[in-house]
Amino acid sequence: MRRQIVATCTAPRDVCERLQVEIIRLVRIFEHPQSRGRQKRRLPRGRTRQPFRRPPEGSDEDVRRFDKGRKDKKVSNNEWFAPNDPDARITQMKDGRTHLAYKAEHVVDLESELILAAEILSADQGDAQTLVDSVVAAQENLKQAKIDVEIEEVAADKGYHSTATIELSDDLGMRTYIPEPKLPHRRKWAEKPSEFQRAVYENRRRMRRAKGKRLGRLRSERVERSFAHVCDTGGARRSWLTGTIDVTKRYLIAVAAHNLGRILRKLFGIGKPKALQGSSSLVILAYLLVRACRRAFMNSLKRPRAIIDHRALRRTCAAPW
Repeated sequence: MRRQIVATCTAPRDVCERLQVEIIRLVRIFEHPQSRGRQKRRLPRGRTRQPFRRPPEGSDEDVRRFDKGRKDKKVSNNEWFAPNDPDARITQMKDGRTHLAYKAEHVVDLESELILAAEILSADQGDAQTLVDSVVAAQENLKQAKIDVEIEEVAADKGYHSTATIELSDDLGMRTYIPEPKLPHRRKWAEKPSEFQRAVYENRRRMRRAKGKRLGRLRSERVERSFAHVCDTGGARRSWLTGTIDVTKRYLIAVAAHNLGRILRKLFGIGKPKALQGSSSLVILAYLLVRACRRAFMNSLKRPRAIIDHRALRRTCAAPW
């Protein structure tokens, strides 16, 4: 049985057409309830009268690059803000949703896995714009801790790749290990200083070496692990506070707890109480052994004295007979 939908509307024609399309979509969802839970990665269709350009078939990175070229986006930090939290910015998550959020950035020592700096920044700032500032903050934290160590090498993901950022890092004496993103065209150096070209080519040569690949693997393992421990296990993924200052205080407490756990793990082999969950049998065995040793020790102190006194008493009583 085929259903027919009739809608009367006194609004403009394009509004009525969009309303009919939305009604048909809802009817299809109710006719096929098994398709409600499916979530596919797709771009929203444009609300303009121009024909919709389909994104290219490829990875999620290709879809995001295609989405940047759309001109019918509705949310903008220049036009919208939250009255309860003006410091929060509209940002797009990896699954395509938009939220009011902040951006957390970690500077991690790849050897000890300690977080040297944790910055809370506006979500609309690019990664390449804040790389040098975060590294400089980590260097200041090392100086305040009276640790005479200079940061000489910086490894980051391809989201931090920028010609100006790489050149500024090279000017500050830091060697960068940042992979280059895939570009639709070749780079042009005609109107740029020669220092930019030299810094980008040196970074490219370093990434092709074995050391660059090793640092890239360590970065993807240990830096992402710090985010998992602080944001997921530590509960700092969401914040009920408002304002950059309060959010930063709360986040720094979680980062300090992570660093304390790393130090305890280095000293005692166990950094957090949650580590005992997988070794519950060993804890029970250790408790039983301690209890048995304590009982044997107490028996060794009490029983011999009682037996000697008992025998002496029997001998004393039996002597007159």
